[in-house]
Amino acid sequence: MSEQHLVCQGAICLCKFGTTPDELKVDSQKKHFINDEQGAEKPLGNTKDLGQPFKAKTFGSCKKSNNNPCKPAITKWEGFYENVVLDNGGQILLEKSKATCAVAGSACVEFTFHGQTAAMGNAQAKKAEEESSAFLNPMLNIKKIDDYTGSFSLPVA
Repeated sequence: MSEQHLVCQGAICLCKFGTTPDELKVDSQKKHFINDEQGAEKPLGNTKDLGQPFKAKTFGSCKKSNNNPCKPAITKWEGFYENVVLDNGGQILLEKSKATCAVAGSACVEFTFHGQTAAMGNAQAKKAEEESSAFLNPMLNIKKIDDYTGSFSLPVA
């Protein structure tokens, strides 16, 4: 059993027929957030993020369209977390999830980065050995860290 990170807004996607990565932009729901203390920037990606759920709405030029500009049209997701259904009826995307594009006709869009970022906070600073921490990172003053927003993952078979 391996762990798979949950995907959130800002995740980096790449189409195997495109030339440029793009960021996932979650517009399908604004209620379930992760790795985002304020609940404003990192909504969970889910299977209802269809059409063009990307910031730039392109993966550069498309090999399936004679290298014309890519215009992704996501029709479905596979490899998502099946044990949770969000309020919008979508299921949570994982870093192993892939999207099918109507242009390419296959599951060609995948994640290269899940979108979560870790930040050490008070709880971790209290557990840290001050001398070891100072040796590993002399610029870090563990007594000044206020909050923790770590990354989240789920065990996936």
